[in-house]
Amino acid sequence: MSGFASFREFYPYYLGEHSNRNCRRMHFVGSTLVLLVVALALVRGRMAWLWLAPVAGYGFAWVGHFAFEKNRPATFRHPLYSLMGDWVMYWQILRGKVRI
Repeated sequence: MSGFASFREFYPYYLGEHSNRNCRRMHFVGSTLVLLVVALALVRGRMAWLWLAPVAGYGFAWVGHFAFEKNRPATFRHPLYSLMGDWVMYWQILRGKVRI
């Protein structure tokens, strides 16, 4: 797989790596938990809880890839674009543009 010149070029590839609905659901749950962990840590003043955010986010996403999608997460090859893709897909799920 070659490099991508931009996120716009990467995102269709990213969506193709998330064609399984259960994988997308796992991503959505993980991303939602990330938001909840960050919010709770800030509200409670427990910054030590922030270590749970990547565990929840990546944990659910990687289970989705290994158990349902049967592929290797794009995070391993394109970490920044993959993180951006997670949040773009999350927003598109909320808006009904990507189905879960």
